[in-house]
Amino acid sequence: MRIGILSYHFPPEPAFIPGSLAEELARRGHEVRVLTGFPDYPGGHVYPGWRQRWHHETRSERLTVRRVPRYAGGDGSVRSRMAGYLSFAGSASLVGRRFLAGVDALYVHQPPATAFAAAALLRLLGRVPTVLHVQDVWAEEEPAAGEHGRWAGRIAGAMARTYRAADRVAVAAPSMRELVVAAGADPARVDVVLNWTDERIFQPARPSPAARRLVRRDDRCVVMHAGTIGARQGLETAVRAAVALDSTMDLVLVGSGEQERRVRGLAAELRADNVRFVERRSPLDMPELYAAADYQLVMLRDLPELRSTLPGKLQAALSCAAPVVASAGGDTAELVERARAGLSCPPEDWATLADRFWLAATIPPGARADMGRRGREAYLRQMSMPAGVDRIERLLYDAAAR
Repeated sequence: MRIGILSYHFPPEPAFIPGSLAEELARRGHEVRVLTGFPDYPGGHVYPGWRQRWHHETRSERLTVRRVPRYAGGDGSVRSRMAGYLSFAGSASLVGRRFLAGVDALYVHQPPATAFAAAALLRLLGRVPTVLHVQDVWAEEEPAAGEHGRWAGRIAGAMARTYRAADRVAVAAPSMRELVVAAGADPARVDVVLNWTDERIFQPARPSPAARRLVRRDDRCVVMHAGTIGARQGLETAVRAAVALDSTMDLVLVGSGEQERRVRGLAAELRADNVRFVERRSPLDMPELYAAADYQLVMLRDLPELRSTLPGKLQAALSCAAPVVASAGGDTAELVERARAGLSCPPEDWATLADRFWLAATIPPGARADMGRRGREAYLRQMSMPAGVDRIERLLYDAAAR
């Protein structure tokens, strides 16, 4: 087929799903055209060596990537983000009608950032068969104040319009299906397609001596959180839980984020000697660090929009056969329990999480390895890249056939 892909982010940004999907569909013989912006994530500034301009295409044998300008503000404010979303929608509308003309089907990778561009393009392209891959859902009735609340409603409205217009909708987590249907999608057209991870990197590994020195101090159980230290994770809960077990386990936080100073401050205030911080590492280093720890910690706060979320660190941990401790609700906890890949507890409850940390430390190494093995089997069965691309390819064929 001739397949169009619309994505707000695309490699070299950390946008693995649309990037790997485009490459794999091209490898399978399809002609793929990608419409995206110039790379600026996460800093909000266009990457060094790149210059925004209108006529920028890169081509390989079956893959063409067309980049269009968008506002890159860099200050992270609501106004800057919305300027980026709207400017991308305008640029994609100007270029997309010609660039995507004649495609048999269009795949839209839709986090909220893509909402306005997708709504505009679907109007311009008419009845081009469309598969929408929803990564996040913003409910119009979410309580939010001021400018953020106004824009949240507009984004939710744009996303809902695309749900109704798309021929097929894929959602990245099981309970997200109910939210998309409630927003107006036809239930018969909505399928679950779980995200995958970069399987070229995230594979079971052995810990190197350097990884052991970085992660471990002695033979105590080590629980590692790798990734963003942000508002959605609520890592203060993990610090309080670890302090209660200061002679039993270590908590190692690898990464950074806007809440890092706050979390470090709490650890210092509580004199948490068993909580250690490691600066952000390359993804290439992570499988060895995973292997040096005993468990990977997945944290999500108790927010309605996070109950239908599967954070990318979960897929990475499962692919590496690392057992998981999940302090989360909804789909994340359910997947870990169903796969018997680790332990789970309700979010934002440090006492219950401390109990899970204690239980994790008492589980013998052989049983931990069994958890990791079951998690990897579940990943390969439900979340691997071949399985995910197979499902999306089938949805594209179905949409084109309609």
